[in-house]
Amino acid sequence: MISISSQSSSEPHSRRPKIPPGDVLPRKSSFNSLNSLLAHSYFTQSRVWLLLSIFSFQIILLIGLRSILLSFNYRRHHFPSPYTAHHRVSIPTNTIIDISHPRITTDHDDECRSGRIFVYDLPSRFNTELIRNCDELNPWSTRCDALANDGFGQKATEIFALVPKNLAPAWYWTDQFVSEIIFHNRILKHKCRTTEPNNATAFYIPFYAGLAVGKFLWYNYTAKDRDRHCEMLLTWVRDQPYYKKSNGWDHFITMGRISWDFRRSKDEDWGSSCIYMPGMRNITRLLIERNPWDYFDVGVPYPTGFHPRSDADILQWQEFVRMQNRTKLFCFAGAKRGAMKNDFRGLLLSHCENESDTCRVVDCSGSQCSNGTSVILETFLDSNFCLQPRGDSFTRKSIFDCMIAGSIPVLFWKRTAYYQYEWFLPGEPESYSVFIHRNDVKNGTSIRKVLENYSKEEVRKMREKVIDYIPRFVYARGYEGLESIKDAFDIAIDGVLKRFKEQEDWGYKW
Repeated sequence: MISISSQSSSEPHSRRPKIPPGDVLPRKSSFNSLNSLLAHSYFTQSRVWLLLSIFSFQIILLIGLRSILLSFNYRRHHFPSPYTAHHRVSIPTNTIIDISHPRITTDHDDECRSGRIFVYDLPSRFNTELIRNCDELNPWSTRCDALANDGFGQKATEIFALVPKNLAPAWYWTDQFVSEIIFHNRILKHKCRTTEPNNATAFYIPFYAGLAVGKFLWYNYTAKDRDRHCEMLLTWVRDQPYYKKSNGWDHFITMGRISWDFRRSKDEDWGSSCIYMPGMRNITRLLIERNPWDYFDVGVPYPTGFHPRSDADILQWQEFVRMQNRTKLFCFAGAKRGAMKNDFRGLLLSHCENESDTCRVVDCSGSQCSNGTSVILETFLDSNFCLQPRGDSFTRKSIFDCMIAGSIPVLFWKRTAYYQYEWFLPGEPESYSVFIHRNDVKNGTSIRKVLENYSKEEVRKMREKVIDYIPRFVYARGYEGLESIKDAFDIAIDGVLKRFKEQEDWGYKW
């Protein structure tokens, strides 16, 4: 290869035009020729500059167009067009129309990337009528007090002396079976709710299944009585065009009791057969206790008595429980189950009574704990650890009452929490709880000695983890939730929308 630098340096950079042999210019015309040459040179340079200018303008134009196209593609990928039926984005009343770009934007675009929720307007017999007839929901007594204040129950006035004065209005005697009402009220005000079903990626069914079946779980009611409301509901839902379109895969419901109350296999068994009915199979179900082997069951926290009204309520409560002077190593609040063989709760009660110098016990025999008592919260606030066996089923509301107070749960069944609330609890069980197998306790293992083996620093770290997660265990009082902190309702809705998006992306349907 010959380098350009190998040319003779004496050779001028611009060569004169060659004159053909025999072509001799008269001297007389040399001046005119020079003028002509200069004019020709000037004209040539002008043309060159003109061509360069046009070429440069074209390059700039191409670069600009390329940037616009890239920006459009980015927006189309990250902010689906409302005109694209596949993405189905709704246009709420607070729409901002940007006339410089053919896209409709909204204030909630970033918050609702996972999709929007359509809430069915069910006949009142499936929800609000049940509340109006609260006197008929229980075979023993009225349920009206428990369902008052939008499902939060009566004000917990007995607790007011235990909590900071400005947080007292956030405390209620909340029943454990009211999540259906709480979710319905909140979802009607959710930022990603749409009133146009064509724009929805999720469909919420506001059926109060737990309230509907509660009365018929006792005495001599028949299987047909226990199934009546759910059968009517599913008949109604299965007739809806958007259910038919997806076969229920993008539908979800809150069922305010444990899963086993809706899983009757035989007529003579306990509960309703709602979950086994045609039409329910593909619907995602939010329950306070799930069947760990059913994909469509999702465990959500039991409602507790604390319902913060703002971020400030959450932060103040976290600091309050963090600063508690806890005088007891551990505690137990519960009652014996004398009718049960090898009653483990009775064993824990005796164990705690025998360790009275380090364990505080609240004996809930009879009904002294059922209607709310300040002694339970006081006990949890005073103890480093709280014993949490299974309740009448594998879970119990007391787990969340305990953690709300900043006490560390001691569990004896993994199904009590670890297999239940994966969206709401830390992924590392040992970071916030202690597990002691029930058989070890039955065989003589001392709970006190196990807990005393944890150093003060280890206890502090576990408590701090529990306190950090308190927002995920509570249901805020306001219909629109908290300002920037997500509560249990927000976590549940985010989880459902994420699940539906993954189902669509993965094609995970049968």
